[in-house]
Amino acid sequence: MTEASLPVELIALTLILALIGGLSPIFSKIKGNKDALRRVTGLASGILLASAVLVVIPEGFELAKGGHDEHGHADEDALAGSTALVILELGHGEITASEAIEEIEELIGGHDEDEHEGKESHDEDAEESLSESIEHVIEEVESGEITASTGIEEIEEIVTSHAHEEGHGAEEEESLENLTIGLAVLVGFVLMLALEGSGIGHAVHEEHHDHENEHGHQHVHHRVAPLLLVLGLSLHSAADGLAIGSAAAGASEAVTAAVALAVLIHKVPAAFSLGVFSMHERGDRNDSIRDVVLFSIATPLMIVVSFYALEGLDNHMIALAMLFSGGTFLYVAAVDTLPDIHNPETGKEAMMNVLMGVILMAIILFGADAAGLIEHGH
Repeated sequence: MTEASLPVELIALTLILALIGGLSPIFSKIKGNKDALRRVTGLASGILLASAVLVVIPEGFELAKGGHDEHGHADEDALAGSTALVILELGHGEITASEAIEEIEELIGGHDEDEHEGKESHDEDAEESLSESIEHVIEEVESGEITASTGIEEIEEIVTSHAHEEGHGAEEEESLENLTIGLAVLVGFVLMLALEGSGIGHAVHEEHHDHENEHGHQHVHHRVAPLLLVLGLSLHSAADGLAIGSAAAGASEAVTAAVALAVLIHKVPAAFSLGVFSMHERGDRNDSIRDVVLFSIATPLMIVVSFYALEGLDNHMIALAMLFSGGTFLYVAAVDTLPDIHNPETGKEAMMNVLMGVILMAIILFGADAAGLIEHGH
């Protein structure tokens, strides 16, 4: 696994774009065009949705299943298979027992070379690995304690035992992992839903627009204080930072960039909406500036916190963080556009904007994958 590094450039970019998007309606006469903002939000939601379904959740699933663990069960299984083939050759009389021991020793040598590179990441109290068990038998053969034939028999027993242990309880373990994977996504979605239900909304741009044509008034009074809404939005922003930070800690740079792209594109219209909302609700410009700054620093701060918190942890913990983020992505993508989609006047256009965002992100991702830029292994 290549050593992960803190994505400093992405941290700076998220902060700068959020500040620009949020402060522009405060320091200028630009208040935003409702229709244009709706189109950009729909496009960004489609990109966020595609990112969650095509990148964040699949990468989290693969990490949870151990697909990125170069020094885990994948290598052990490969070694067991190669060793079994050598024993099969011996059984067919193609090689002698001594030659079989030499071939297995070569397999162990290549395996150990990779294993020692990441040995510091293993638990000192962990059980003896397959390669170490076979290596001990080979040492006994070389020291003359046992014959090559006896050594092959012991190695065959070790490989058979390994296969049995891998298979025993595998269905139960996989079922538990699948439930955990689904639960992580569900918790992310439900947490955002709970915040919304508590009045700590996300789609503020839908709440503060001028409703003169429909309701004959210009101001919408909120059930909760504006500061509480801003804090809620900042929690959403922090969830974005968790997505980038966990991807940086456990996935390839290209995957991290894909997640960051979705966050960044969504960040600008969200920050702009917050700036307009804050100016609309507050009487003091300084209060509006504080709102935007709080929202803007939440993502960079969470990127740093989540990266360093997850960097040294097991891949399963990183996977759960990514899956949780995937759940928040799904909710935010839905809540940003569902009001427009359910509106007869804007429904068709909103649907097209989301589809355009999905298609655009899909083209980018599949193009990057075809070009070999997205590496799913470490």
